[in-house]
Amino acid sequence: MSASRQKKVYLPTSARKNQFITVGFPLTDEFVNHYDNIDDCYREFSHLVFKLAEEFELYNVHVVATDKLPVVRYHAESYCFPTQEQLRFFYNPAHHEANRLHMTSGYRAKKLKIVFLSTGTELRNNAASFHAKIQAFNNALKPMLPTQSLAIKVRDHQHISYDFFAKNKGNKESYAYKLRVLNNRYQRRECELPEDVSSLNYVLITLPVGRKLKNQLLDDTATDYNSSYQALCDNFIEAAKSKQLTKLAVIANGKVPLVRNSKFDELNSTDEFQVIGFDPNISEHKPVCHWNHDEVAEVIRFVVVAGKEDVIDEGYGRFMNQVEEAMRKFIKQYTFDKEHVDLTIRFHQHLSYKA
Repeated sequence: MSASRQKKVYLPTSARKNQFITVGFPLTDEFVNHYDNIDDCYREFSHLVFKLAEEFELYNVHVVATDKLPVVRYHAESYCFPTQEQLRFFYNPAHHEANRLHMTSGYRAKKLKIVFLSTGTELRNNAASFHAKIQAFNNALKPMLPTQSLAIKVRDHQHISYDFFAKNKGNKESYAYKLRVLNNRYQRRECELPEDVSSLNYVLITLPVGRKLKNQLLDDTATDYNSSYQALCDNFIEAAKSKQLTKLAVIANGKVPLVRNSKFDELNSTDEFQVIGFDPNISEHKPVCHWNHDEVAEVIRFVVVAGKEDVIDEGYGRFMNQVEEAMRKFIKQYTFDKEHVDLTIRFHQHLSYKA
């Protein structure tokens, strides 16, 4: 492969893009006491948010007062499913718009959060302008709030996801991506960010464990799957390290991996989330593996986190090529029905800062 091709990754044209931005702050007594009761606080605040969002041409906006973590995925239809810890948004950015308040009457949230879902058809091309709109919205909102001492934080989340077996299903066409660093991409499009920005880039690979794969991975006659899971993890780690990928995790306990920068964030796992921490500035990390020894996982998730050493020419194209090469080496050890099994690869780009 030529040097220029190594800097780009060729993804199927069927790849899906998502972007959502959250603006949140702790719900202080000073803020709440401005209203008659907590329900009025939520309703009046959301009314202000939705009216202002319309002025800034932001058309899919949610106010979350339940302390649930927003999770956003593409879907042809629009749904919002709450779990105990998550607020799962499914939508098609090209078609779906919404203004909705998510609250439980009488419940005092720890934080108030505004979730902006990107709309349109060219999400990556318009990502900087979308972020700039949120910045302008935020600047207009601040003077309207009952207190000016709020610790507001902005988080920008971008995903691009695709089926690793897309070609086996007849999706032959591909498109080249350099996957530029968000800070640089925004700066080139005149969207200025503060100097103190935290960023994290990683890949989440989702492998469903069907009957045929389960028979290859796990001894179905056993009551303890420790050795089977350990062998699986060892095979993945060996394949990844052969491609110079060292920040790795394997999650097979039914929980959703939640990747955090260990330099800044607390790493407390929950019933639904397996929180794993990596410092992108540290080159070596001990692989993280979690499974339940007495259960067969329905889904196995692999995480590969990018560090500073994984960026060339301001992009993650080479890094993604390394991830794909590692997965090819890993899956060679197993038999897949590639025409029917979806091996989903999702590249995450996150940044956050105090507004």
